[in-house]
Amino acid sequence: MQVLSVNLGTIGELFVAQSDRARRIVSGIHKKAVQGPQQLKKLGFFGDEQADLSVHGGLNKAVYSYPSEHYAFWKAQRLAALKRDEPLPPGSMGENLTLQGLLESEVWIGDQLRIGTALLAVTEPRQPCYKFNARMGFSHAAKMMVQAGITGFYLRVIEPGELQAGDAVTLIAGPRETSIARINERRRTGRQLDLF
Repeated sequence: MQVLSVNLGTIGELFVAQSDRARRIVSGIHKKAVQGPQQLKKLGFFGDEQADLSVHGGLNKAVYSYPSEHYAFWKAQRLAALKRDEPLPPGSMGENLTLQGLLESEVWIGDQLRIGTALLAVTEPRQPCYKFNARMGFSHAAKMMVQAGITGFYLRVIEPGELQAGDAVTLIAGPRETSIARINERRRTGRQLDLF
């Protein structure tokens, strides 16, 4: 398991389809790969921003990670929906960490990840919204993410530190009571009340 890419971004514009026109909103979903060691603080990476702090960021969503293995799925979906074969560089899902070798089925709430000198804890899967649809370029992308269970997961920073692309990821098992995959399955089948 390793970090393929560290991705950061500042708040920028995103155009969302609304009826017969596009509405301009602000978003921090536009992440781009950065090189070299990156400083990770309690509230996320130095130089990274989130626009809507009511649903992004904060202590329990300081870092968003996404498995690189899902990129082939999204490339195929975009080709089918948009009829364009466009590259999807790391960060395209809005993630801070593009990880290799660590899927939703292998992580549980409370698991910890040692990456570089930082220690992070798994907190919850992503709940995609309309901004993800706009980012992907088609209106049902968020629904597909939930249905396929390929949401990635948020991380809390337990010990701030420094990390970079190429760093190994060491998984430290937590209590193993609720898995990311199980929460995703409940969301997919519509039993969200079971989560609370």
